[in-house]
Amino acid sequence: MRIGVPCEPADQPCAAASPQTVERMIRLGYEVLVESGAGARAQFPDEAYEAAGARLAGGARVWGCEVVVSASAPAEEHLALMSRGAILICRLDPARHPELLESLRERGITALALDVVPRISRAQSLDVLSSQANLAGYRAVIEAASHLGRLFSGQVTAAGKFPPATVYVIGAGVAGLSAIGTACSLGAQVRGSDVRPEVADQVRSMGAQFVPLPSAQEVSSDGYAKEMSADQASAAHALYAQQAAESDVVITTASIPGRRAPVLLDRSAIEAMRPGSVIIDMAAATGGNTELTVPGQVVTTDGGVTIVGHTDLAGMLPAQATQLYGRNIVNLLGLVTPDKDGTLALDLDDEVVRAITVTHDGELLWPPPPIQVSAAPAASQPERT
Repeated sequence: MRIGVPCEPADQPCAAASPQTVERMIRLGYEVLVESGAGARAQFPDEAYEAAGARLAGGARVWGCEVVVSASAPAEEHLALMSRGAILICRLDPARHPELLESLRERGITALALDVVPRISRAQSLDVLSSQANLAGYRAVIEAASHLGRLFSGQVTAAGKFPPATVYVIGAGVAGLSAIGTACSLGAQVRGSDVRPEVADQVRSMGAQFVPLPSAQEVSSDGYAKEMSADQASAAHALYAQQAAESDVVITTASIPGRRAPVLLDRSAIEAMRPGSVIIDMAAATGGNTELTVPGQVVTTDGGVTIVGHTDLAGMLPAQATQLYGRNIVNLLGLVTPDKDGTLALDLDDEVVRAITVTHDGELLWPPPPIQVSAAPAASQPERT
């Protein structure tokens, strides 16, 4: 089978494959066609793909392959170039785009959504959200440092001394932990909070102080954070506001799959922050975690607080983002190409494959059956005497 790697739209700097991952696709038995210029914005020239064994082709031929891998959802004109029965592997955000799923179903395209990989151990190597969030957390700190206007680390000099910057991270998932580790490595004093009290040890292991919420959130059963109740949210917001007022940098990471991002810092909380403070809103793409976030823009409030609303922080590191995304795809191809013969075999009895398959044979398969990630331990039984 042929795998097509097309050029991405103007707002997507990453490609779906690097030259290194193209080599691995070929070792799985596939023929790979790359659209000329597909990797240019990620610093991968056409010559590198050819050296890896790919063939360069025009967009129509690439989209006409039996399997197409993309870093973003295709436009209608690209779907029109795909053959009935073709397989599309990309990020689809299926919960937010039912019209796209219907178009894929009508065209008879089998679509695998890489952004709904279940949070189970055997699927970790396919988890695009985690691999990109790791990069985004790092970049969030770099952006904060560039806007803060002072060093993260404290220093003692002949002219005097000054303390380290204080950083508060809300959310200790992959992105949050990456941000915490990066900020600590730059010498900042870092604190972190999460709705899940069980991540406290992970926060501390990165060198930060864990700030617990007033009320614990129930443990997620699907690997993703759940929306808090009204009472829990009210108590949490009060804590967030208090911590933000004491911090130089606040990094917010909260998101709910398929939903608008929750607002964690309202206008009054932002107005209570010190002039010169910086907020990096990592949920800007889905509405933002602050009341004043403007997705895609950097704004400064009347009180001098800078709010950074970049919608693709991982994409600001396009070479690494492409490599990790491409590895996620190769790992998926390894799962669905058990004989390494270049033939993709879709086993819908596999819980991972079923979870990410949103359309197949003209049928809509979204949402998938639930997968239980974690379960409460069974209550111990008293010994009988």
